[in-house]
Amino acid sequence: MKPSNREIPKDTQRAFDVYGDMVYRLALIRTQKQADAEDIVQDVFMRYMKSAPAIMDPEHEKAWLIRVTVNRTKSIAASAWNQKILSFPQITEPQTEMALTSEVYAAVLNLPHMYRTVIHLFYYEGFKTAEIARLMSANDATVRSWLHRAREMLRKTMKAENEEE
Repeated sequence: MKPSNREIPKDTQRAFDVYGDMVYRLALIRTQKQADAEDIVQDVFMRYMKSAPAIMDPEHEKAWLIRVTVNRTKSIAASAWNQKILSFPQITEPQTEMALTSEVYAAVLNLPHMYRTVIHLFYYEGFKTAEIARLMSANDATVRSWLHRAREMLRKTMKAENEEE
């Protein structure tokens, strides 16, 4: 949403154009609520605009945006509002290209929160485990363990679905 009394700085607009979809997808996979994901996107880019981080290269910029997105999703999940309100039905099919091109994505959405995030960052955003560990403030071995467990859960889910058909 464009502010009415001033222009969006060009670097923020460029960052949004390049990484806006990625931030939205990550927020959506973590919150599973479209409205929360949209709020997070807006907040992440407002923080980007206000803090004007000294970005050295595109990978650092991408990592900064992912870290802020992860932190915002944690804040929303821990908020008193989110813990006390009645939940509306969660989305089952995010409006992203991933949902249209992959049957596995629906199974990913059903994974526990941490596994969902690690799978998303590894497979959909292309990060290595060491990078994910840095972004998630975890050990590299822990991230590899999360990936292993998530793959096992996905394997069991997909096997069960195939047996039902």
